[in-house]
Amino acid sequence: MRDFLAGITDIIGGRSGAYESKLAEGREVAINEMKAKARAIGANAVIGVDLDYETLREGMMMVIATRTAVRIK
Repeated sequence: MRDFLAGITDIIGGRSGAYESKLAEGREVAINEMKAKARAIGANAVIGVDLDYETLREGMMMVIATRTAVRIK
């Protein structure tokens, strides 16, 4: 249903709240995982964060997050 409504939104214009919500959720998960992995290797900061979004197939998206973990004195 979400995909159907998003398709209608694409045709008539506007923004799809369902997709925006899922993208925000994916972003939060990626950022939290970056923080946890940085802490695990002894870093206390993350810099140079880049978030990319990919559509794998109908209804399935992926968030790709890259960063540099650093230790600031």
